[in-house]
Amino acid sequence: MPHYGDYQNQIYFAGLGGVLPKIPVDYATLVARAEQAMPPHVLNYVQGGCGDEHTQDRNRTAFDHWGMTPRMMVDCTQRDLSIELLGLKLPTPLFMSPIGVNGIATQDEHGDIAAAKASAATGVPFSSSTLSNDPLEDVAKACGDTPAFFQLYTPKDKELAESLVSRAEQAGYKAIQITLDTWVTGWRPRDLNTANFPQLRGHVLQNYFSDPVFRSRLEKPPEEDLRTAVTTWAATFGKVLTWDDMKWLRSLTKLPIILKGICHGDDARRAVDEGADAIYCSNHGGRQANGGIAAIDMLPDVVAASGDVPVLFDSGIRSGSDVVKALALGATAVGVGRPYFYGLALGGAAGAEHVLRCILAEADLLMAVNGYPTIAAVREAGVKRQA
Repeated sequence: MPHYGDYQNQIYFAGLGGVLPKIPVDYATLVARAEQAMPPHVLNYVQGGCGDEHTQDRNRTAFDHWGMTPRMMVDCTQRDLSIELLGLKLPTPLFMSPIGVNGIATQDEHGDIAAAKASAATGVPFSSSTLSNDPLEDVAKACGDTPAFFQLYTPKDKELAESLVSRAEQAGYKAIQITLDTWVTGWRPRDLNTANFPQLRGHVLQNYFSDPVFRSRLEKPPEEDLRTAVTTWAATFGKVLTWDDMKWLRSLTKLPIILKGICHGDDARRAVDEGADAIYCSNHGGRQANGGIAAIDMLPDVVAASGDVPVLFDSGIRSGSDVVKALALGATAVGVGRPYFYGLALGGAAGAEHVLRCILAEADLLMAVNGYPTIAAVREAGVKRQA
């Protein structure tokens, strides 16, 4: 039975023939290469966080104070990384977090399609953002047989929201991830210093421009009057959601609803009570609010408050070791964001696929070496807080 860790054998044996990985296997080198390859306006938007970026940095470093204890004399020759999530049987707990500028990650500006192809190649579900350079229907097709989720930035225009969700359901997405923390953008100095906001320049708006409801709000189609289309988008983006909106959100679809941005136990309990099918613990990678606690440190309380409802997690995931730690703290599924984006920038679909395979390989090998043959064993072992 092959394991994800076997990917290292492919790399080593290819090396015997003088073939080295085109994309780095470690995060630090991956970032360094991406920084050289990406145009500054894209790089700053992806790397930038809110304020002085302290929360963004803490999201990463907080993983260092959680440690795992290896167990010996355990037969780990067979490992099982599969999970069940919202009625889906998935081969691994990894998924691709939504990134609103995937579209401009690749030179052809079809990064959403490239990311979807990486999903299809690896079996790692893709979260397709409302902000996309390709219509959500095309992205879903590119995911192949791998399940995909649709991330919704809920617009103020309720008919438009209903249209986007309906299109996602008809396109075959398996759940709707509703982002709660981005009805207004946080203070992002890197973007402000260059006065750069990609959406206002007409990027990643194809889900809107292709939507019949949105187009009905325009006197001229976007291809004839881009400026008006962009200002119309800006005016409708970002509905403030409250618990009173849950009944309406629930009425939009038969698909499972995932509430993204839950970081407090009380909010998790309320979300479950209001009918959320899954909780998504995330602080948007530190891009939306500064001065907060690292997401991984908030995960245990969210898990405890969610009961039997599954908890998705992202923010700060950079490696397979990070993935395993998040699982040990109770996450059902773990999202990776910036690493696969850098893979897209360096090698398109193949680059993102390589990054995902590296993360899975490291997670698989960590479980093997530490004596955890299953995710249940990972959770039983748990993690300990270190000084």
